[in-house]
Order: sequence, then C-alpha cells, then structure tokens
Amino acid sequence: MKTTRTNKRHALTALALCLCLLLGLTACGSRQETPAETAQGTEPAAGTVTITDHADRTVTVPTDPERVVVLDILPLPSVLTVFLGSAETILAMEPASMNAAKNGILSELYPEILDVRTDIMTGDDVNVESLVALDPQIVFYNAGNSTLGEKLENAGLTAVGVSPTKWHYDCIVTYDQWIALLSQIYPSVDISTEVSDFSTAMYEQIQAKVAPLADEERRTVLFLFQYDENTMVTSGSSFFGQWWCDASGAINAANEVAADNSSAVITMEQVYAWDPDVIIITNFTQTQPDDLYNNAIGDDDWSTVSAVKNGQVYKMPLGTYRTYTPGVDTPMTLEWMATILYPDLFPEFDLTADVRSYYRDLYGVELTDEQIEAMYHPASAAGSWR
Repeated sequence: MKTTRTNKRHALTALALCLCLLLGLTACGSRQETPAETAQGTEPAAGTVTITDHADRTVTVPTDPERVVVLDILPLPSVLTVFLGSAETILAMEPASMNAAKNGILSELYPEILDVRTDIMTGDDVNVESLVALDPQIVFYNAGNSTLGEKLENAGLTAVGVSPTKWHYDCIVTYDQWIALLSQIYPSVDISTEVSDFSTAMYEQIQAKVAPLADEERRTVLFLFQYDENTMVTSGSSFFGQWWCDASGAINAANEVAADNSSAVITMEQVYAWDPDVIIITNFTQTQPDDLYNNAIGDDDWSTVSAVKNGQVYKMPLGTYRTYTPGVDTPMTLEWMATILYPDLFPEFDLTADVRSYYRDLYGVELTDEQIEAMYHPASAAGSWR
C-alpha cells in the first residue's frame, strides 16, 4: 500500500538521529563528501536545470519530466519508481529490470510498471528509431557505456549518464549519488539529505560494532553472483560483494580474485581451498541455498564446505530490486548482512519492524508482513535476467 509522504522528512530525520545517538556521534555523513557537494546543478531557465551527470557531461534537462526511458542501468527503474511514488512517467526499460519488478514487490506496490515497454533495448542493442518515436524528455543510461551515450546524443536525445561503479562499488555512496542526481532533475521530490543521513547512520552504527573485531573473529563470506551447471561467478575485490563484506565486517573469501565484475569465474577447487564460513547467493542467479545443501547443481559436491555443513547459506533479499546492487533497499540489506553474520552484536535490530519503518517514513510505502517476508525469501525466477 502506498501512503502519503506527509511528515516523512521529520520521521526519517528522527530515525537517523536515533542511529547516530546510539553511537554517540555528533554528526552523520562524515564518511566522504555528500552528494550535494558532488552533484551541483544550476537553473538556466524556468522548467529546466543544467546538471553534471555521472559521465561528467554537462546536460540541460527539463525539471520533473513526464516521459523518460531507462536503458542499461538496471536498478534505476525501481529507484525512480519508489523515488517518485509511481512508474507512470517511465516509457521503457530493460527486460532484466522488468523481470526483477515482476518477481519482487515492486509490481505489487506499483502495478503500472507492468505496462512499461521492454522492447527498446536488449543488452547493448538499442532500437534507436523506436526510442526516438517514444519522444522521451530524458533517456537514462549507464554512464560507463560511452558508445551508447554518443549514440543517444547523435539521435538528438537528451541523455543522462548514471554510474553504478564510479564510487568504487560503495553501495551506500552510489545510491546517495543517484538520489542526489534525481533530486536535481525532480526538485519537487528532493529527499537526498534524508537518504544520505539514514544510510550513513546505518553504516556508522554497524561499523562501530564490527570495526573492533580481530581478523580471527571475522566471518569469511563467499558471494555466488551467478552459479549453474556451466559457470560459477563470485565477487572478487572489484565488485559489489567486496563492499558488502567490508561494510558488514566480514572477509571476502574471494578477495584475491582480481577479475572485475562478472568476469570473476571460479572453480570448486578454489571454494574448497577458501572453505567459507558463509555463502551468499545473489538474485542474478536462479540458484537457491537448497541447491547447495542438496548438491543439485551439476556434479559439484558442496557437502564438505563449512558454510554448507553449518547451514550458513543465504539468498540475498529481493526488495524493489536485486539487493546486491545499490538501490532503495541498500541500508536495510546492510542491516540484514550484519544480523546474519553477527547476530549477537546487534540485538537492537528488528529487521521486519525496521524495514517497515524505513519504507513508510522515507518513501511513504506501507509494507505488509507478507511483502516483507517475500523480500527476504525470494523465488528463483528473478535470477533469469539476461
């Protein structure tokens, strides 16, 4: 159920303040420069704003646009929908984004997202003629895809680059920067300060508990980004999993793997050598914990791996999008990580209540118990994303 956002800023500020007070902090947001400092916009004329996008391009865009397209920045449709409280202004998006929407709670909260077109782009292949025919006011794209950015510009489209990697896979800072950029483009919905304050307070609260841990007290975590009978891809030192481990006080079992992104292919022999305490499976694969417990994938034998022997295999939550990446659910996913890794350190956390308050107070969304339960026990179908 969607509710009004009346008084949400006051409520969220109070939540963030409580987190800070738990730590004895005098201020939040001290980790690095704030999004407001790095994403300044200027207003050259009524109804437009000149921004610097994440590809460091200066772009003049209409404020509060009513027709936008989101291409290869996969979490952004969900972020934009929750940010605006509606998907009605989104004309088209990637099929992979739609699959997550259908198999998560996003389509329950905002059923209009199911009407968004998904035939404009598949992978790097963009149907420019169909895109132009939609007459979008803004086309959002992955800032790292400079070829696509040039193609959009050459077609006379107003393109805005959004980056998932510019901030070194730091999910909190990256989400802060996305919201800061959106808040410039949509000045009627500026929640950048609230988002940054809450997320930073959550990070600081967890760091205060896990930072003193000695190396031998830290859990070793192996991320399975993708896993089936043909391939096993983890998160090495250059992917989001490394940040999740650092932020939650864990050791990344695969931190010696230098290959970035989805190039970090590993073998069972490496898994045996690392012998992780915990295995976390993302929603970019259909594999579930039971598949490891039951040795259901190919000929791989997981029975001797500590995480499997001790029942410490988890599927990442599927909130309004796949939570391995930055997005709306990032601060609450960090709370989830902390509670599964070090439950004794965080008796103050009540995940169900905290998720409900977070969505209600910041985004005006009232989640049911069933929806929260579904977020933390996702089905396999969302893992089909290519």
